[in-house]
Amino acid sequence: MVAVALPISANATSEVITISAPLTSPLTTVTSTKAPRQPVPASDGSDLLKSIPGFAQIRNGGSNGDPVLRGMFGSRLTVLTNGGAIYGGCGGRMDAPTSYISPASFDLLTLIKGPQTVIWGPMAPAGTLLFESKPESVSQPTFSGEINALAGSFGRQDQNIDTTLGNESGYLKLAAGKSRANDYRDGRGNRVPSRWDKWNADVSLGITPDNDSLVELSLGSSDGEARYGGRAMDGAQFLRKSAGLLLERRNINATLTKVSWRNYYNHADHIMDNYSLRPTADDRRMASRVDRTTYGTRLASTWQWQGNQLITGVDAQSSTHRKNGMMQWQKNATLSQAGLFAELTTEAGMSGKIISGARVDRVQATDFRTTTTSRTAILPGAFTRYEVTDAKWPLMAYVGLGYTERTPDYWELFSSAGDIHRIRSEKTTQLDFGTQYKGEKLDAWFAGYLGQIKDFIVFDYASPAKMTRNVNAQIMGAELGSAYLLSERWKLETTLAWAWGRNRSDGQPLPQMPPLDSRLTLSYAGNDWNTRLLWRLVSAQPRVANQQGNVTGKDMGPSAGFGVLSWNIDYAITPALRLSGGIDNLFNKDYVEHLNMAGNKDFGFPAQTQLRDPGRNFWAAVQMKF
Repeated sequence: MVAVALPISANATSEVITISAPLTSPLTTVTSTKAPRQPVPASDGSDLLKSIPGFAQIRNGGSNGDPVLRGMFGSRLTVLTNGGAIYGGCGGRMDAPTSYISPASFDLLTLIKGPQTVIWGPMAPAGTLLFESKPESVSQPTFSGEINALAGSFGRQDQNIDTTLGNESGYLKLAAGKSRANDYRDGRGNRVPSRWDKWNADVSLGITPDNDSLVELSLGSSDGEARYGGRAMDGAQFLRKSAGLLLERRNINATLTKVSWRNYYNHADHIMDNYSLRPTADDRRMASRVDRTTYGTRLASTWQWQGNQLITGVDAQSSTHRKNGMMQWQKNATLSQAGLFAELTTEAGMSGKIISGARVDRVQATDFRTTTTSRTAILPGAFTRYEVTDAKWPLMAYVGLGYTERTPDYWELFSSAGDIHRIRSEKTTQLDFGTQYKGEKLDAWFAGYLGQIKDFIVFDYASPAKMTRNVNAQIMGAELGSAYLLSERWKLETTLAWAWGRNRSDGQPLPQMPPLDSRLTLSYAGNDWNTRLLWRLVSAQPRVANQQGNVTGKDMGPSAGFGVLSWNIDYAITPALRLSGGIDNLFNKDYVEHLNMAGNKDFGFPAQTQLRDPGRNFWAAVQMKF
């Protein structure tokens, strides 16, 4: 499935702000991170993801929410930036990994749903996310780029620049940006503490001695601050430092088509306090500083022969977590992984293919908090999938079966009381299936899944110290969508996402499952402008597990359904200059997302009262390419 901007009219020249539309497979989504979209363009990785069907977000405030795919959270979802992993340091995921991602600094976002790939690290039960900057291919001297600026309600201001300078011997890319906003107001007009201010800068130097060789060195940094109405402390620092080295050789011979070796370093240095971004009495001031450093490497090769393709390789990473206490850094955890993988694609008849993969990982976690203790495990993972494309009808379908074992992550091991050996690894067996139809006027797609999870890890907030425990679970759900051309210029799009989970051990629902979420878009495409209405409808969620959840959120009771209408317009003044704007929550609807946090008492919120979502929000943006 590809989410891109496609004009309806053959004469249209401007990009379309749109919801996801499948173009390749319902299993895979590829979207431009720079494409205009609604709600207001994303301030971080999680904001971008929530516009894709199947995703939800645990709201942290105005920014830095935590993404949820098909009701699955945390390390059940792999998130990589240019092939490297970055992890936050906060024990409560105040700085989720997506907090350190500025979407405008990347070119593409790829989502692979379910345990249906083995080549990007340990198999993720929910899915794999790849934020990628494309290496440049420059045949003659060039200097190009684009500048984006945005202004909106609640003091929202964004500025981004992305430039490339190069020739046939190499290139230099620079991406930098700044984003800020004040506290927003909900549909009732009440202020919700949610302000943020952040910046980022990333540079890549590529050397291309010939058309088949690439050496790329990348360096980057970012920082910011964010106020959280749902936490006892705010984020006073989100400092990221990153480095990467990519060596790649293509077309080595008739069989070996590519070898790539990527090395990366990511460091997150996070400060939390309750006084720099909120009023606090001197005798109640508190602060904490944590950091997490991750080193990783991946060596992969691609082989092709007689319609077959084999991708095989090794990957490894090591991550160290520290806490700054009494003005001295203290190491409290290390987590490491080393894996071997292979993924084979073979033809099956005239119109089918079989994709199969397997990997094995050795993982280790070491606890330095008191006496040094370690846990080590060997984790297998495998999948097989059959895809078929009908030669007579514009129809494709797939069915795949995957199995993966996931060791508890840092938050599950170290954010609750108890020995790190107490929690067992999760084992997920999942069937994924789907179909897609592409006709002259109608595109339609469907992606479903059915899974069993043994030793699912759940946080029990009713127990002392937010104790984690294992249960057996069953999950199922689906995403579907369609796009219909009403005429040459009018198009109607719909999407729907449903996730369901059951705790078989306790005979109750799984916590933190998003409700049924649907979107209806009516768009009109002129020769150089486009406009559209987006109506989001979310059902009530009566299936809850009170006081259970994950390290960030918990179920606090049933939630009501709601509907929100938004509007946007896009106008291409010239091929190089485009204006866009919109109104999110057009009728100032007062509503609350089911996945949310309770407001903190320091801001005067009553206990167990969830943060309300933003009211009417105006925004306008300009993009200039050169």
